[in-house]
Amino acid sequence: MTSHYYLTAAQAAGALCVTRPTLYAYASRGVLRSEAIPGRPRERRYYREDVERLRERKEARRDPAKAAARGLHWGGPVLESGITLIHNGALYYRGRDAIALARTATVEQAAALLWNIAGDEAARLFEQPDVLTHAQLAQIRRCASNTFTQLQIALAIASRIDDAAYDLRPHAVCATGARMLRVFGGVLGQGPTGEPIERTLATSWGRRRRGVADVIRTALILCADHELNVSAFTARCAASAGAPPYDVVSAAMATLKGFKHGGAAERVLALAAECATPASARAAVAARLRRGDPIPGFGHPLYPGGDPRATALLRLVETGTKPPPWVLSLRKAGALVLRDRPNLDFALAAVTAAYDLPAHAALLLFGVGRTIGWIAHAMEEYASGRLIRPRARYVGPMPEGVA
Repeated sequence: MTSHYYLTAAQAAGALCVTRPTLYAYASRGVLRSEAIPGRPRERRYYREDVERLRERKEARRDPAKAAARGLHWGGPVLESGITLIHNGALYYRGRDAIALARTATVEQAAALLWNIAGDEAARLFEQPDVLTHAQLAQIRRCASNTFTQLQIALAIASRIDDAAYDLRPHAVCATGARMLRVFGGVLGQGPTGEPIERTLATSWGRRRRGVADVIRTALILCADHELNVSAFTARCAASAGAPPYDVVSAAMATLKGFKHGGAAERVLALAAECATPASARAAVAARLRRGDPIPGFGHPLYPGGDPRATALLRLVETGTKPPPWVLSLRKAGALVLRDRPNLDFALAAVTAAYDLPAHAALLLFGVGRTIGWIAHAMEEYASGRLIRPRARYVGPMPEGVA
């Protein structure tokens, strides 16, 4: 049996329109990766990602126009970046293993790495005066009950006050990014605190459980960047137009709210309500499959062997506290029914539930952490001087007289 990540030999050969011997030749030359199917060692399965990539290359040679039309789907466009590498199931920030980094680094140190500045300089950046006052932050909280919306309002207000944010030189953008994170800390912490943001979050959410600040710190670092996802691409488009950092992050946060992106963890929590036992979890997953509903929280096309961010966070949850029963039950159901492993959305939902954080905490952790990466992407676009401007292939009715 194959999963979302794998194809059988027959499926792979069919997708590529080649014979089995040709498929085996691709694998022997390293063009495709293959591995033995568990329990059936004489049969091999092929990574769907490799097959799709090879198929697209072949299509591009046959029909360049058709290949260009697919450029905005998964895998395109391709932009050069020196921020994040995803390779062989591992995640790296500027060449450093992100999972190892998250074990010991502060959020400020992770930001310094992604912004490509010295650590001592980053420490000074995070000691800047706060942009918003207690009174302004209180007014923002009265404007909206939804905390994520409060962050969006705070960005709009701070951008009008913070004139230095229009300085797009690299060191100035880093300084603006640090001030922005302090704005977020002020909104989430009921006013400027001067504390590291993970402590601010742990305190403001009223959770005194041992180790919660460290779990929040780890989650923020692991959420900091993930290559050219939809919100990072949005950030880069805004930055390429010359938008200042507050507006870049505002655009990215609007994108993050989409249920296909940052909102996925909340859908995991909704599913978890039906998964108290292994039997109920398996039944809930199976029912969704029968209805054709997506199953949130499992699998990632870039990690055929499992999302390492999820593995790291779930290990912290399991060793630092007693996770709710659904975590293990739903995890087993995913393995048995979907043949898939948890992804970051699952892990953020598990952190939220295990440490009794507010229901919206997963999206906030994602957004606050990812802001660090959005700033890094903006810096690359400012430096490039280009304007991201894809072309459209018109498919509507033709004007009269136009062939």
